[in-house]
Amino acid sequence: MSTPEIVPVPAARRQTLHFLRFAGAAAPVYLDTEVDATALLAHRELGRRYSVVSYAMFVLGRVLPGFPEANAAFAGSLRPRTARHTAVDVKLTLDKRVDGVRSVLSVVLPDVDGCTLDHLQNAVERLRDTPVADIRELDGVRKLQKLPIPLGRLAFRLANGLSGRHKRMGTVALTSLGHAPVHRFFSHGGTTVTIGLGRITPTPVVRDGEVVVRPLLPLSLTFDHRVIDGAMAADLLAALKTALEDCDVTGAATPAGHVDGVGAVEHVADREPQPA
Repeated sequence: MSTPEIVPVPAARRQTLHFLRFAGAAAPVYLDTEVDATALLAHRELGRRYSVVSYAMFVLGRVLPGFPEANAAFAGSLRPRTARHTAVDVKLTLDKRVDGVRSVLSVVLPDVDGCTLDHLQNAVERLRDTPVADIRELDGVRKLQKLPIPLGRLAFRLANGLSGRHKRMGTVALTSLGHAPVHRFFSHGGTTVTIGLGRITPTPVVRDGEVVVRPLLPLSLTFDHRVIDGAMAADLLAALKTALEDCDVTGAATPAGHVDGVGAVEHVADREPQPA
């Protein structure tokens, strides 16, 4: 029998440890559904090939303001309280290598409720294609990775107070494993609501009494039961499903002072992210 090699957790994953300690206080509950992605895939063929993640962020920006109780953060035990937000800030997870170690990182895209689909796609492409060392939004994470574990834990807690948490953790989290053959997965991103996307797969379904094949997108929603209840979470999930199936991505206002197709790239740069 071989002797295992005992090694310290890489510094590139320290932020994940700090986050998990924070997230462990939540009371997560899990829901899921399937989205008929026929209209979404048809829209992708009309011109620019948008990421499913971009569609999901766009829809979150339009649907979540109708559920202000869910677009909130929670703190406290003896004096529990919430901070409700008018804007929708999406914490988007990234799969990156840091010093050779595969790590989960995240960036907050603020005010997605005012962004066009092109804005969001530009941001996704930049974050996907830019080397991790050159992503400015990860400067805060890099500082956290350099701190000893006790100091990093303290810094993480101090940086994520209730009033300013949305700047570093967003008001809603979004993660995707659509690159792999994943049908169902449930993640808690430290926000009241976390949305998960799986792989779109051709699937037999019944439509008008007949079996047909449709591209189905697995869509999960994890909610913190300390903040909202299951009925509201179910209504939110249903609204997201309907919006994705309708694929109505027209009529989105371009944020003031931004050039369409460029603004989101600059718009996300002034907030430091925290890990997913």
